[in-house]
Amino acid sequence: MSNYVNVFLKDIDTHNSFAQLKQQIQSAFTSTYCYDNALFYKGFLLVTTNQVKHIAFANPEESKTIYSLTSFHRRLATEYAKPLADRKGVDDLETKANSLEKELVRTVAGYGEALQQVTWQEVQATLTQGEVAVEFVRYHFYRPEPTDSIMYAALVLKSGNVPPVFVPLFEEKELMQITGFSETDKEAYFHQIYAGKRKNDDGKSLRDLIYAPLEAALSGVSTIYYAPDGLIHRINPDAIYLDEKATFADRFRLVRVNSTRQLVIPFAMGNGKPAPALIYGGIDYDADSTALLTAANIQIGKRQIPDGLGALNRGGDRGGKWRFLTNSEKEARAIEALFDKKKYPVSMLTGKEATEESLRAFSLSAHLPSPRVLHLATHGFFFPDPAEAHDGKDAAPGEVIFKENENPMLRAGLVMAGGNHAWLNGKAYKGLEDGILTAYEVSQLDLRNTELVTLSACETGLGEIVGNEGVFGLQRAFKIAGAHYIIMSLWKVPDQETQELMTLFYKRWLEGKMAIPDAFRSAQTEMRKLYPSPYYWAGFVLVE
Repeated sequence: MSNYVNVFLKDIDTHNSFAQLKQQIQSAFTSTYCYDNALFYKGFLLVTTNQVKHIAFANPEESKTIYSLTSFHRRLATEYAKPLADRKGVDDLETKANSLEKELVRTVAGYGEALQQVTWQEVQATLTQGEVAVEFVRYHFYRPEPTDSIMYAALVLKSGNVPPVFVPLFEEKELMQITGFSETDKEAYFHQIYAGKRKNDDGKSLRDLIYAPLEAALSGVSTIYYAPDGLIHRINPDAIYLDEKATFADRFRLVRVNSTRQLVIPFAMGNGKPAPALIYGGIDYDADSTALLTAANIQIGKRQIPDGLGALNRGGDRGGKWRFLTNSEKEARAIEALFDKKKYPVSMLTGKEATEESLRAFSLSAHLPSPRVLHLATHGFFFPDPAEAHDGKDAAPGEVIFKENENPMLRAGLVMAGGNHAWLNGKAYKGLEDGILTAYEVSQLDLRNTELVTLSACETGLGEIVGNEGVFGLQRAFKIAGAHYIIMSLWKVPDQETQELMTLFYKRWLEGKMAIPDAFRSAQTEMRKLYPSPYYWAGFVLVE
């Protein structure tokens, strides 16, 4: 640490007192300690689970344990999707699953590497001139006795031989006063929030809370790698206006990560051969048991997937009761055509073929590589903690099961073919999955070969915020499954504009030969020209 003390000594002029010097050094020690804590604790379980699975899959003996564990979790998912009175053998299945998980931890080779602790110096070593890593942190305020205040701060780390800087931001209730939801006019609502027109009781806007305190620390910066925390998970910083014309994304290149430790430990793709892109769209949520049983016989392992039977799309927002998505067929076919044009193998599942079984097949076979690209244009859902929002009395029987569940990974999910039956009746067709793919079930998939998952659906980025682990929902589930990049939504996105955004993104990526983050940023910039309100273009975020 003496090198950093020397840096401070050089910066102290002759008029500064030793008390000031001592305060600066203490501040540096505090910020470095906080940054290392954030690197270790933020998403700790997510990272270790993902890495242990990756290591275990590489060992034939240990991979058998993984597949056995997945089998138990699949059976648990089936039981969790039933009303409490109808569940059978849950305690026994949970005991067996926990036992296998412990065995895996004890025996997996390389487990120590999976728990590798990363330091702020290692993160700093990856940064080049003009790059900065930002760890947002959320904490309870003490003075010294505990208070009910939840505070936010940013730990800003630049390249060079300087420690991170601790930047206080705001109290959580200040942000909640700005983002309190209104259903009246969504276009105006999101514009007011991100353009700074909507303010809290102290007259502060989103810009005042997030950007203004960081402005000095971001001097000379062009690229920001940032890891959200708390309610910042539900904000798209790219869309925050810094003045009348320029947004955060106009001035900086922002890269959203789960933790800045990812700069040190990069994502590792699986060793399997790249599989075709797999596109879901135009899903028949009302498919009956006969149609679903026929579709379930598709030999996915032999790649006998239809080229596309006609996708369904529903008008309006991608949310609510599960009706056809009127633009999703157009979206799916346009993306399929772009892959075909580049001669990249692609399969599209629509109508009754877009079953839960077809997607879950990747968790059942050791010989079926996951798709390099997985695009899901469908309905998504997330329900808040039932203890805080108990409104299941007006819901359909199946909806109650998910809405009232204590496990947040069962309160978020995607709707597949035939999903309306279980949603409305509380049970699946006999011998079939229920058509409701929960985040819990997604986490059991093997997507280690999947470079990109696009969740073209409502609120797929939402979930329950749990301490240092972040958001428990679809985002976490696809990360546990092994996906690299995830495109997900923060609110109920408009259907027509979503189709336009997705088509633009894939066109820029495949035809423009841009990197995925650059293609996504370019597509949103183009959409902003067509639709200035953030409601139309900023609802989706890319997480690496």
